[in-house]
Amino acid sequence: MLELDQKDRAWEELPNDYLERRPAEFDCPARPISVYVTMRDGCRLAVDVYVPQRKAGSAAPPQACPAILILTPYYRRFKIEGDTGTAEPCPGACRFRDLLVPRGYALVVVDVRGSGASFGTRDSFRSPAERDDFREIADWVVRQSWSNGVIGSTGISYVGAAATFLASTGHPAVKAIAPLFAVWDTWADHYYPGGVLMNWLAASYDELMVALDHDRRDLVRKYSYFNEPCFAGPQPVDEDVDGALCRSAAAQHLGNFRMPDFITEFRFRDDRLPYDPGFGPHSFSPCGFADGISEDVAVYSISGWMDGAGFANGAVVRFLSLPNRKRHLLLGPWDHGARANVSPWRDSVEPQFSVLAEVLRFFDEYLMGRNTGLAAESPIHYFTMREETWHAAPAWPPLAYTRTFFLGAGNALADESGPAGKDIHQVDFTMGSGGKTRHERLATVNAREYYTDWQSRDARMLCYTSPPLERDVEVSGHPVVTLWLESSQGDAAIFVYLSEVEANGQVRYVTEGVLRALHRRESPCPPREVRTWPYHSFARADAAPMVKGRVERIRFGLLPTSWGFKAGSRLRIAIAGADCDHYAQVPHGRPPALTVHRGAGFGSMIELPWRAA
Repeated sequence: MLELDQKDRAWEELPNDYLERRPAEFDCPARPISVYVTMRDGCRLAVDVYVPQRKAGSAAPPQACPAILILTPYYRRFKIEGDTGTAEPCPGACRFRDLLVPRGYALVVVDVRGSGASFGTRDSFRSPAERDDFREIADWVVRQSWSNGVIGSTGISYVGAAATFLASTGHPAVKAIAPLFAVWDTWADHYYPGGVLMNWLAASYDELMVALDHDRRDLVRKYSYFNEPCFAGPQPVDEDVDGALCRSAAAQHLGNFRMPDFITEFRFRDDRLPYDPGFGPHSFSPCGFADGISEDVAVYSISGWMDGAGFANGAVVRFLSLPNRKRHLLLGPWDHGARANVSPWRDSVEPQFSVLAEVLRFFDEYLMGRNTGLAAESPIHYFTMREETWHAAPAWPPLAYTRTFFLGAGNALADESGPAGKDIHQVDFTMGSGGKTRHERLATVNAREYYTDWQSRDARMLCYTSPPLERDVEVSGHPVVTLWLESSQGDAAIFVYLSEVEANGQVRYVTEGVLRALHRRESPCPPREVRTWPYHSFARADAAPMVKGRVERIRFGLLPTSWGFKAGSRLRIAIAGADCDHYAQVPHGRPPALTVHRGAGFGSMIELPWRAA
């Protein structure tokens, strides 16, 4: 089925329908205005501006209009040489340009410091220096003749987080942001989910940024997003006729930080750089600056059920943590960036639901003051796979009832805790989750299929399976697992997978979670990191090795999902101590034996947000 049903009752108005009644009134310019804007320290940033143009036979656009900022490290625009074919010089920003400029917005696209045609170096991932630049860019925007003094910002992934950083500057012109598929806590949502380092992500990001920042065109072409023979590095600004300034800027980028070296400085979430004691993961995470976001700013958090190892958590926590009255949350059947519909029951791999139409409606409501109907919508919309329907909810979690399944004898999931017992799992560090997972897209792999190879993958894990379900069931929200566990080593990475075993034996991956045992201590949520599932600080002071022979409670949330289980299917949780395809070994070279205790005083269990048909 499609994820777009014209009779869907979860929406007062489907975003696609809104787009149909909001046609393009103006033209995009053939070329943007392109200039350098000088920052407080003399660093010059390359900026492209697209202003609405009069369409033949139509009214002239307003002299001044709202501006949408796109703040990117992935080139605001490529230079084109040779046979251009149908190549788009702005692969990152074109979708926003083509949607927003013809509908009355100015689009401002910026190469962030140390990238593209901009000067300077990047001293970290999402450097605080970039955040300071964003405020100065906003100052520049409101001084321009085409600006009406109102600013919004959006973008996917890094660019979406940059929109949040812009809002956190407290600039009074910033009225609305739409972070798309973007983290809230870079450490926990992106590089250290559950406190375990993703063993390939830093290297893959570094390879991409070396290709772009060093203007290595031979390397850029290996990425499907930029695989155009006519791409010839970053586009110089208009004044840089011979490209000399652009080449000088690229030479400065050779001094940019290197991600594998940088991210491993922060093994704990409260670690600081030894040469800069004020700089830690909070310095490159939007949540670290959340107090600067005015409560009057409208915020739309959008993500998907297969959005990496924590980006959906980022969207939910942003929604829960900000006190802003005008905030919305959208979670769909998508991977990172909504490049694919991930539902196993999809009719099309191409998403049919227009995320950008909803972004347009959001900006129309809060930047242009149009009556879009958004105020009549529920603040939360989420899509349930297999049902292939949208649901609306007033709050998170969307389901009030929780059903608990206990780990029992004979590898069963049961309604009762049962007698005392234990099961031993010897961790195998060669075990992995494969190459068709939620993680590949973040490594710039052009993934289109998800978990189609999951059948029998859990055969080497410790599994517990329920009796057949008597009724169809919706599970929507964060499943929470509690394990009473011993480890033969002082540490372990605990992976838990939730699957559906259909009546015909087909095993379907649903979601997963991970926690490093060292970080098992639970803490109250800080004010800007609100969760409805267990919170772990990942702080060095809270870390505690496992003690051989001691049973410890380990409790954590799985990644959120919305899944329709069929009557006759069984639920399965599978426990492992390694995912060599995506995560680092814990502990190094010492595969532990994990003893899971169950029954009596050790109620190992999984709690599922539950709605029976």
